[in-house]
Parts: sequence; C-alpha cells; structure tokens
Amino acid sequence: MVRPVITGLGVIAPSGLGTEEHWASTLRGELRVAPITRFDASRYDARLAGEVPGFAADAFIDNRYIVQTDRWTWLGMAASRLAMADAGYDPADHDPYETSVVFGAGSGGNDFGQRELSRLWSRGRTAVSVYQSIAWFYAATTGQTSIRHGLKGPSGVLVSDTAGGLDSLAQARRTIRRGTPTVLAGGAEAGLTPYALTCHLSSGRVSTATEAADGYKPFDVRANGYLPGEGGATLLVEDPATAARRGARVYGEIAGYAATHDGAHHEQAPGDARWLAAAMRRALADANLAPVDVDVVFADGAGSADLDALEAEAIRSVFGAGAVPVTAPQGLIGRLCAGGSAVAAATALLAIRDGVIPAVGNLDEPNPAHGLDLVRTPREGRVRVALVNARGYGGFNSSLVLRAVDPA
Repeated sequence: MVRPVITGLGVIAPSGLGTEEHWASTLRGELRVAPITRFDASRYDARLAGEVPGFAADAFIDNRYIVQTDRWTWLGMAASRLAMADAGYDPADHDPYETSVVFGAGSGGNDFGQRELSRLWSRGRTAVSVYQSIAWFYAATTGQTSIRHGLKGPSGVLVSDTAGGLDSLAQARRTIRRGTPTVLAGGAEAGLTPYALTCHLSSGRVSTATEAADGYKPFDVRANGYLPGEGGATLLVEDPATAARRGARVYGEIAGYAATHDGAHHEQAPGDARWLAAAMRRALADANLAPVDVDVVFADGAGSADLDALEAEAIRSVFGAGAVPVTAPQGLIGRLCAGGSAVAAATALLAIRDGVIPAVGNLDEPNPAHGLDLVRTPREGRVRVALVNARGYGGFNSSLVLRAVDPA
C-alpha cells in the first residue's frame, strides 16, 4: 500500500506565523497563553487563551474571500498558502483534479456567526449578511480553499473535535490511495468569541486560572483543565512517486493510523484507557512497527488530572512504564481543537527533521503517578518514528504514526 509523504508544512498558531517561527518558539518553551484580548472576557470564569499574534488576513487572502468568511477560514487558508509555498507546489501547474482538500473542523465560524446573529436579534433579518449561510459551516475552509486555488479533487471535512486534524491526514492517505496524487490536509480553529468560550466552559474542563503559568498544564501535579486557543496547520500530502518526480523535499511519511471511539462522553464521565490504547496498537500494526520502534509519543495531553491519567495508563499499557519519551508542547499555546492535532503532526515532523524532541509545555512538576518519561527540556537525538495522539470531545481517539524517509 502507498504510504503518502508530507512535503509542505504551514503553521499559523499562538507560537507564531509560519512553521519556523512556531518551531523556534516551541523549542524555547515560550508560554503563549495570555489574557484574552479579542473580546471582554472579564465576566467569564476563564479569561486566558492562546491567540495568534499579529495575524493580518489581507497579507494572505484576497479581500473578496475575507468579506464572506470567518476568522477560522482565514487562518486555515493562510496555513494552506504557507504549506504550498514550503512544498514548492503551485496547483496551477497541475490538473485541477489532481489536488484535493480535506480538513478537520470542530466548531465552525464562531466570529462571523455571532456577529450576524447579533444583527438578527437587534436589527432584524435584513441586516444579516447573505454569507452567514456558508461562513459558519464546517466545510467552509475546505470549500473556500478549493475555490481560491481551483482545486477539484475529492474533498471534504471531518468533524471529530481535537481528533479532526489527524483524521484529515488519514483521509488524505485514503484519497491518495484511490488515485488523487496531492491533498491539502490539517485543520484550524478560531473559537475565541463569547459564544465559543461559553461552549468551552460548558464542558467543565476549562482551567479558571488567572495566571498563564497556572493554567493548561498537561501531566503536571497541578493539572486543572485546558485553556482554549486559535490557529492550526496545513500539511501538503503527496503520493511518493509524484513527490519524487517533482524533486520535493520530504519531511516524513504517514506510516500508520487508527481511530477508535469510547462509546461515551468521556470528558464528562471518563471510563477506561482501553480504546486509546487500542488506537495506538492498531496504528503501529498498520505501520508494521512495534512499540520499541517509536522514538517519541506526542500525547493528547488534555490537561485534566483524570484524562491525563487515562492517557498515561494507555501509553504505559502499550509501551511500558517510562519506556518512551512523551511530550505535549500544546501546553504552551492552548488547546486548538482540530487545529491542535494538525499542529502536533507538523511539530512531530519537525522533531524528525531536526532530531530534537520539544518539551511538554508549561510542565513544572510531573505527576509521578503517570509513570511516563515526560520530556522536561528539548531532548536531542535520533528521531525516526513519532506517534501522535488526539482525543475529541464525545469519545474520539486517533493515533497517527509518522516516520522518516531515507533518501533514495
């Protein structure tokens, strides 16, 4: 079976605009969670989040797309533009049916939707933009990206909360195996609005810390919930033969993937670790690899004591206690829903590229009960295989295996 390769990365996140800025910030351990500035959050229990700094939509997107789309689509389209530039891939040089778009999504167009619903409430239906019907929709970023670049390959959107970024890469693999050589995949979110924050808070899983260093702390003894964030990543995924003909630089290959479901809303009533462990085992089997072959696990790192304990139990059951380095850099930037697992995949590929594992974000005192080899400072060494975990609200579990590709 064809194992697609990743040839381009585009990251737009609280850690920076562009892949290298994100990577440098991550390795420096810069805490980018801060008080919310996009609206007055003083009346809410949670007031901290990861915001994308200095993002100007018109630097990446034509105005005609800006007026009819939401901020989450701006972030996704910008990341896609960066990914194609990084890969040296211009879709105009290819048959339109040779490129697909598949993104993960979680909450859709929060900014646009809240503004237009406020207009409906205060001024009546004639004040509502005609674009409301499409700007909020989960598939808006997929659709607008394909329109902007004239892409006509099989496209779609996957809605599985935080797992969506990984699931989109799995769908990219399926699409390539069915004959489309190139796919833009990943995800982005922009859930920093009053309505979106209210939805986050309804889960009961958001940290109410008032200082960033006390907030989102995966696997820490003081883990007290997550903090939301905005942003995401796009990865350009290609058939390996197509990439070779282009002479493309390859970050790594999608070696394995699996997804399971808890069959319960585990955020409200966590059950056991069996299904996340099953996803990891099946992803490794799909890659024809054993646990001993894995150099690092990029954990989901939910940031709640009970959910972190479940993930730690799953990791121990697959790899053994302390047998594999585990990291969760997202503690630095917040939980970006579907965008977060896409960023994690991009970060894992950078770890493979540079031979360095970034540290767990905002970790002060690892919880010894987890029995994990948690990376405290960037750890240099050979990184050939990375396993990335992501869990979504409602019981989704996804695991993706990324592997280095030796030069021909």
